[in-house]
This record gives sequence, structure tokens and C-alpha cells, in this order.
Amino acid sequence: MLADYPVGQLVEPLLEWYGGHARVLPWREQPTPYRVWVSEIMLQQTRVEAVKPFFERFIKELPDTAALAACSEERLLKLWEGLGYYNRVRNMQKAAQTVVQEYNGQLPADYEALLQLKGIGDYTAGAIASIAYGIPVPAVDGNVLRILMRASEDRSDIGKQSVKAEVKRQLSPVIPKGRAGAFNQALMELGATVCVPNGEPKCADCPWQPQCLAYLHKSYHALPVKGSPKPRKVEEKTVLLIRDGEKVLLHRRPRSGLLAGMYEFPNLPGHKTREEVAGFIGKMALTPIRIEPLEEARHIFSHVEWRMTGYMVRVAQLEDGVRQKPGYLFAEAAASEEKYAIPAAFARYTKYMNIRIGQEKYAGEDQK
Repeated sequence: MLADYPVGQLVEPLLEWYGGHARVLPWREQPTPYRVWVSEIMLQQTRVEAVKPFFERFIKELPDTAALAACSEERLLKLWEGLGYYNRVRNMQKAAQTVVQEYNGQLPADYEALLQLKGIGDYTAGAIASIAYGIPVPAVDGNVLRILMRASEDRSDIGKQSVKAEVKRQLSPVIPKGRAGAFNQALMELGATVCVPNGEPKCADCPWQPQCLAYLHKSYHALPVKGSPKPRKVEEKTVLLIRDGEKVLLHRRPRSGLLAGMYEFPNLPGHKTREEVAGFIGKMALTPIRIEPLEEARHIFSHVEWRMTGYMVRVAQLEDGVRQKPGYLFAEAAASEEKYAIPAAFARYTKYMNIRIGQEKYAGEDQK
């Protein structure tokens, strides 16, 4: 059990290892409070390599809390396009507005004050406080939980808040004076690059190998223990690419709920036949010329799975009735790529309009 394990013996081997193995990452080069904050929010449930280009572009356009606070929602969502979990960036903006109003634009150098900001929880507050300000508080994420459960061979359920609280209690007294940021980053780094969550851990490269009980007993595959997640709700959808030449019909989702405020291709619940699609198009006051079936696609959210089929619908001309429908607009493909944030859930269908989204768009720009 972690409570009986001498956690202090892990500190020096970890810091020595980190000194020679820390990855060069853009947010580590200038660990200002704002840059640490942005990177940590982006890194939630997203791989480091995927985050790098998003981080650099986000920081270039929104270099500080004042810029983030003042950014239009449409532009903000477009900058975040491809990262998913869009409430994260909405909460960031709300927090930035609070920081501008109450802290003169500077994130507070206080762990408890950071916790009061919208969207900042225990881990993010600990990361900002320790990395940017050197405050000796733990930053416990999934990586840290995994490596400590393995080292101590603790079979407690890491999904329980009480277990996370116990890990924080064990770490707090061993944080080395003056090296809180390096210590927390070293823990994260070890979990991200050596004691990995999927596949075989790289025990031969681990500075904790002599002290690791899971290595000693070869029990690392069974650790950490985490309760089974609730099954996802499955929703079937029919996605419609309604186009007139190079223009495509977009629909803006409601301002609350899943993918709030983002643009999507119109879609219907269930898997519809060609005849049912034709009926829907008629109700839209559009005249279909051709309806072609497209491939099936699947997208997984935290608690919902979309199983989609699609149709390309070519219409005769744009009708004023559609133009006037609230939430709908016909947009050029190029304008869609530049201006309107389309979620990755529709990535299998954007290619039919030559619309690049998220990282695909950035990769194309980098090659110019």
C-alpha cells in the first residue's frame, strides 16, 4: 500500500533521471503561468505530439490572458478545432476574464486562488503553482497515479477521489525544496515515456526499477486498478452534405450541450434511406438533383458514441427559405475551413468538400 511505502526514496533517482531525459517542449522553454495553464488544459486527454502545433498557434494569436478574455467565441472555437472537449476552452476564457478583472491579468500565485478559477481543478492548479511559481504542491494526474500505484503495488481504485487525496498526502512532504516544478514534471514525464499506460512498460529505462514492487513481483500489467466506466450511449445519425457547387450547408449547434455553438453538417437521428433523405430535403425547400450514399463513420465522445452514415446531396440552387432558417448558412468550402469550427466528429465527411479541419489543416499550412 502507498501509505506504507517509503515514497521519499523515489525523489532523488527521479530528479537525476529527469535531468537527462526531459523532453524539449514549447511550453517548457518559457514556463510562464499563462503558457503552463494553456498547455495543461490542452494536454488533458490529448497526446503531447498532437498538442504542440495547437499550442504554438494558440499562443501566437492569444499571447496572454487579456487576448484570451477578449477573443470572439467563433474564433476561439476555431483555434481549438481538432482538440475536442470544447468546454475546456470556454472555461479557459471565463477564467481569463476573471483574471483580467480581479488579478490585473496575471494568474494568481496561490494554489487556493487558482482553484477558484473556472475549469481549473486540483491537478491544473498544482501544475501552474509548482511549475510557474515554484509553490510546493502536488500535481496528480493519471500518469502520477499509475506510476505510484505500481511502485508501491497499491491495488486501490484510482478512480476514487479518496485514493487521489491519499496520493497527494503522501507526495506533499517529499516535494524537494526549490524544485517543486521539476519534481512534478518528472513524475508526469516518467509516466508518459517510461511507465506507460498501454503496452509494456520500459522497466529497463526506469530510475525506480530497484524500488518498484510491481517490477519485483511482475504485477505491473494488473496495475493501476480502475473501476469499469459506464457504458456509452450509442446514437445513430445520418449526416447530409447538402451542396450547390462549392457551397455546402452548415448548421450551428445550440449554444449549450454537446459541441455547443459549433458548426456541423445537417444530420438526422437514425440511419435514413435515400427516400427519407429526399423527403427531408423537400421540407427544406430545396430541389435535390442527386443523392449519393457516403461511407459510414463512428466517433466516440466521453459518454456517447455516434454511429453515422452519410449522403452527398446536390441541390439545384440556393433558396431564400434556407437562407432565412435560423442557424443555417451556405458557405464556400474555403470559408468553412478558415472561419467555421467544425468538430472532428465529422472528419470523415469534410473531405468530400475538400475542407480540412484541426491538425489536418495545420499540416497543410506547414507544407506551404
